[in-house]
Amino acid sequence: MGLAGRTGIAAAIAALVALAAQDARAANGAYAVDAADISEVGSCKVESWMSAAANSDFLAVANPSCVVDPFRPIELSMQTIRARSDGDWSTTVAPKAKTNFIPTGVGRWGLSAFGGGSFDAATGEALSAFAVIPATYRLSETMRINVNGGWLWDRTVDRHYLTYGIGFDWKFTDTLQWTIEAFGQAGASEVASVVQPRFQTGVRYRPNEIFSVDVIYGRNITGENANWITIGTTIRFPAHGSEPEHRRTGHL
Repeated sequence: MGLAGRTGIAAAIAALVALAAQDARAANGAYAVDAADISEVGSCKVESWMSAAANSDFLAVANPSCVVDPFRPIELSMQTIRARSDGDWSTTVAPKAKTNFIPTGVGRWGLSAFGGGSFDAATGEALSAFAVIPATYRLSETMRINVNGGWLWDRTVDRHYLTYGIGFDWKFTDTLQWTIEAFGQAGASEVASVVQPRFQTGVRYRPNEIFSVDVIYGRNITGENANWITIGTTIRFPAHGSEPEHRRTGHL
């Protein structure tokens, strides 16, 4: 196999691993930068989204999650990611656990942590492991800044990366919220776009307590240097008697 072929395969593998790890880190639907909040104990939700890139890459994600309390509140999720990169299809599963240490509030930082990994659904091969610290500063009842820092182990090439992200959410009406974010991973890679910054911005519409929909534009979101359009939905199953999430956190 020539150099061009080996480079193409390396790029495809790097993009798929980055995709699985980045999507698994997210806990805000299709957005990559996470907030420090978690839902209330006993609540569940199903996040799903489809993304299409200008270079014909594609992904479909389903992410059910629930919050349990074995010794402290922990949000458990299991993503299934069906992706096409450079014409090759793959299916990845990515379990994750998240807990909050410092609740968010207006004028102060909130802090949480999560970790997990991703696996090839066909072969069982472990693709990645990751750990992230999300921090959230609420500027007001309708604006917040999210900052993420963490670690990613790409096991397909046995490389370690520092991961980062910063995002801004603004709930500008009772049913609409705008998000803008930059994120990525820092380290060595034969594929330059894998370690270049990534970007997303979009609007969330939440007409009621249960359902919301996102429309998002993204750039280089899996490290492939392409433009993306994402459509996502979230269906929530609140715990009985719990306070609505958007009232508790101030965001949709």
